[in-house]
Formats: sequence, structure tokens, C-alpha cells
Amino acid sequence: MLTDEIEQAIRLSSQRLLRVAIPPVRFWLLTYVMEKGIEDHDVQKALDETMRYGPRVKLLSELREDGTWPISSQRKAEEDAGLGPPYGWTYITMLRNQFWLIEYCTDPDEGYVEESLNKILTWQDEEGYIRGPSADEIPRPQYTGLALSNLRGLGRKRKDPGVSRMTDWFFRTQRHDGGWNIPYLQDMRYSSEYKSMRVEEFKNLVRQGKTIEYVPEDYNHVPSCYWTTVGVIRGLGWILCDERIADSRRGGSFVLDGFFKKNPHPGSKRSENNWKRLKFPVYHGSALTALDALTCLGFGVEEPRMEEPIRWLLNARAKDGFWYQSERPHALNDQWLTVIAMSVLSYYLKVDEDFSKSEPEGPLYQLKMS
Repeated sequence: MLTDEIEQAIRLSSQRLLRVAIPPVRFWLLTYVMEKGIEDHDVQKALDETMRYGPRVKLLSELREDGTWPISSQRKAEEDAGLGPPYGWTYITMLRNQFWLIEYCTDPDEGYVEESLNKILTWQDEEGYIRGPSADEIPRPQYTGLALSNLRGLGRKRKDPGVSRMTDWFFRTQRHDGGWNIPYLQDMRYSSEYKSMRVEEFKNLVRQGKTIEYVPEDYNHVPSCYWTTVGVIRGLGWILCDERIADSRRGGSFVLDGFFKKNPHPGSKRSENNWKRLKFPVYHGSALTALDALTCLGFGVEEPRMEEPIRWLLNARAKDGFWYQSERPHALNDQWLTVIAMSVLSYYLKVDEDFSKSEPEGPLYQLKMS
């Protein structure tokens, strides 16, 4: 049975990963996969070592008082010559580094982490999305999804005004098929007026407000984008106990119906091969990213559509018990991929549709132990 195969794989892979894991990977392995509590001696040791872990210390030391990290002089010059943050590399760097702070078990009261979260929210549009990073000023739902997961992972509550406006925007812009797309670029762009136009030329028209009136309902015949949707539900997966959980799961259902299929949107990871490429960090779209989000939304063994992608993930495990991003091993990334893959498999066996429990508080590394 599939359940037996998963349990055996988790048991054997856990034993092997535990012997070589860096401190933060060991912490997540012990807590998320092996289900040891915060009071456990090995968990405490892994957490203490994570606090002193070199990359974590460096990341916090480089975080500036205004909540940003330094970027290269070339990137800075490009930003300054354009619209400036959040349109450019400063915002992208913040999203990536906040992701790592979560992986490194960081509290929002450390260093200038709280300032970094606040900085992100100063770039929130009235509609609720976070502006940037593209200079065309077109909203990118997948980036706002990453911002949402960072905010929640670093302790912002569901009812925080910025988080609430963000989630409201997602549900307002959810499409008829349950998914999301990039406004203008993945709907209006295909209309007869613009389909023969170069992408950059079209973006300029949008930025200048010279396109026809944008009415999203006019493009219901255009399917949503799998990867844009995965980026959104990855953020919504941390919004528990919400009266809109059915809508979040509707987005998950759209992804499940499209699993391993070609994305309908050119230039957006269109090939079906993208599903089966293991990627880390996990915010880069792949089947593993999707499964991570889907299990957070409660899709488990009771959902028959999960079986095929879960079998794929199980079969992607190498003989030594690890998951690898390529044929050329990457010591750190492969550790992270392995612990995430095991977390997904573990959650797949446990999740259900009961989202009635009270909202957990605190940063991500505390949530599963609340």
C-alpha cells in the first residue's frame, strides 16, 4: 500500500538525513517529520545550534535598520535609474532573505526583522497587493503570495491589517476556474488588439494607461496560470481557520486538475517538464512547491487526485534515501529538498479538512508545536 511505502521511506530517510543534517534542517526534521516536541533534548540542541549557525548570523548582521539588505552596485544603479524600490532588486532580495530567516528559526524581534516586515507593507497598494518587483507596475500575485507566506512565517497574524488586505485582494481576484493569473499579461495580452504586439510594447501601454478598459470578467475564457496559482496558494496555505478556506481549496483544486500538464501561458514555465524538476528554494514553482501548499490546505489521503503526484514524489527519492535537485549533488540544497519532501509525505498521511482550530500564534518554527 502507498501508506506503507511512505512510512518506510520517511523512517529510512530520516535516519540517514539525521546523521549529516545541518542544524536548521535537523530542527525541521525532528519537529515536522519525527514529531518531537520543543522540550525534547535533541530539538533544543538543534535549535541552539541553529541560533549560532553562520549563514543565519550573517543574514541578520547584514539586515539594515530600514529593513532592507544591501544589493550589488550594478543592481542599485539599475534601481536608481528606474522607479526605485519596490520596483527592482531590493524587494526581491528582501523576499528571499526573509524566506531564509524563516528556515533559520528566526523571531521577528531579532535584529531589524520587524522593520523588514513593515517595509514590505509600506509598498502595499490600496487594493491589497504588494507593488513590484517589475518596473511595468503590473501586480504579480505570485510575489505577493511569497510576501504573505513570509509575513505569516515570521509571526504576523491573519487579522493583521496588512495580511488581511492582502488575502482580501487574492479572493477578489480569484478567477472563475479557482485559479489566478497575472493581470493584463495573462488575459488581456491575448486579445485581438494586442496579441501580435511585443511584450515590452504591451507593458508600456499598460503602464501608461493606454490599453482598453481592463474588465477581468471579459477574459473568463482564458484559463488561469498553474504557476501563478501555486504562488498564491502557497501563501494562503498559512491562513487557517478562515471563512474563505473553501476558496483557498478551490485554488488548490485547480492546481490538482492541472498537475503534470502543460501550462496554458507562454513564457510562464509552459513545459510540463517543470513539474518534475526538484527546485530549492521551494518558492520556485515545481510539483514539490505545489504539494507543500496543497497539504497545508488539507489535501491528503482522502483526495484521490493527490495519489499520482505523491507517488511521483516518492519515486523521485534516490536509493540512498535523499531527494536531489540534479545529477550533480548540492550538499545543502539536497538536504533541504529531502526534509521538505519528507514533510510533505508526512503531512499527506495526516491532514484532514478540519480547519476549526484556533489560529496558531508566533513565527513559523513555533506553529507546529503550538
